[in-house]
Amino acid sequence: MPHSNVDAAAKGIKLGGALMVRRAASAKLVSASSHIFFRATILATLGLVCLFTVHYPSLLSHSFRLSSGAGSQRAASRASHRSLLGSSSAVSYGGAAWEQEVRRSAAPRRDRGLSVLVTGAAGFVGTHCSLALRARGDGVLGLDNFNSYYDPSLKRARQRLLASRGVVVLDADINNAALLERLFDAVPFTHVLHLAAQAGVRYAMRAPQTYIASNVAGLVSLFEVAAKHADPQPAIVWASSSSVYGLNKDAPFSEEHRTDQPASLYAATKKAGEAIAHAYNHIYGLSITGLRFFTVYGPWGRPDMAYFSFTRSIVAGEPITLFRTADGADSRRDFTYIDDVVKGCLGALDTAGKSTGSKSGKKRGSAPLRVYNLGNTSPVPVTRMVAILENLLGKKANKRVITMPTNGDVPFTHANVSHAARDFGYRPSTSLDSGLRHFVDWFVHYYKLDPAKIAKGKLTKKKSMVMSAAS
Repeated sequence: MPHSNVDAAAKGIKLGGALMVRRAASAKLVSASSHIFFRATILATLGLVCLFTVHYPSLLSHSFRLSSGAGSQRAASRASHRSLLGSSSAVSYGGAAWEQEVRRSAAPRRDRGLSVLVTGAAGFVGTHCSLALRARGDGVLGLDNFNSYYDPSLKRARQRLLASRGVVVLDADINNAALLERLFDAVPFTHVLHLAAQAGVRYAMRAPQTYIASNVAGLVSLFEVAAKHADPQPAIVWASSSSVYGLNKDAPFSEEHRTDQPASLYAATKKAGEAIAHAYNHIYGLSITGLRFFTVYGPWGRPDMAYFSFTRSIVAGEPITLFRTADGADSRRDFTYIDDVVKGCLGALDTAGKSTGSKSGKKRGSAPLRVYNLGNTSPVPVTRMVAILENLLGKKANKRVITMPTNGDVPFTHANVSHAARDFGYRPSTSLDSGLRHFVDWFVHYYKLDPAKIAKGKLTKKKSMVMSAAS
């Protein structure tokens, strides 16, 4: 072999050996790095478990929270670790004990009784409807995400009230499709009373996405499971709103009037809900009834509503703001007492008619698609409502009157309820004086106030500040 070839071969051997050494070293380095990464991952996981254990001990001990809704961070800090049943006896989500409690709560106690899933059950209307259904022997299972749009402690108090009557309210969100499917697997609900929603006209300007998540996406989530998973399909009654009438000036508002001019995002989401309901009824044969509520008030009400916030401000000696239209007229509302609305909701459930679809997608024919106004039919100036509260509380309000802003409010509402009267005998009978008397009695009792001190203006500032946290 020539000398040059020998040198080349020797160099090739040396080069190949060097490459093999480098590859071996690289392999060892990769292996060592993999072991380090694996160990780091294990340590990180253990660290997260430790943090989870510290911050969420009730979840690891099988006291559970199924889901949290949009905007519920403050509520979660107060109440997210409470068990499903609101007691110290915890059950695990999806286990045999959980299913037993769900079925027990949803089981009717009368012949031909309904089995109703009530969403927003810890809300104002949801609580009253759940109590009424339970009182007449129907099965009721509640669902609520306990968000912090208003003080969650009031919702928790309603949950405890329902628990005392044997109604379970799950701490969960309607956008949790997996949970909804499990509920329909566990219980053949005959009806759904869908009241969960993001309420409020002005708040939509600050948190618009919460309205889309709850009022649109949440509604679709429920319809999807009811249409494609539930067997049999339930009949659905859901809360629309009188806000859909928007800038309509014809009065009284009739279901035949136009609703294509919403004055707020809240109204727009409810109008979108009615269009979505039409689609699911047409495609999947769901029996769907929409109820347009008109300014519902009464005991256990919503603190963001004018009658409630005015009462609190009058008691605390704080000013209230009243709106007048550009031409100087008082704003007027068709105030509807909660007991009348509950009768309307139950009437709608009882006459809903059956869905005609199935999980396979086949329809047996058309299903009912209805919409009704539930109002009091007699608009009252808001100034009159304030005068009634002043009389009941024995104390004058510090009033500030301004021109109504263009932020979603409308100058008046007025319901025509002839369709509801015809189809299920809806006839509101509670006057504003009587209804507000019931509300003030509840308010004073719930917040543990002394009426004599209210009238004399001796309620301390400290006491007024803690009213929102009373239980």
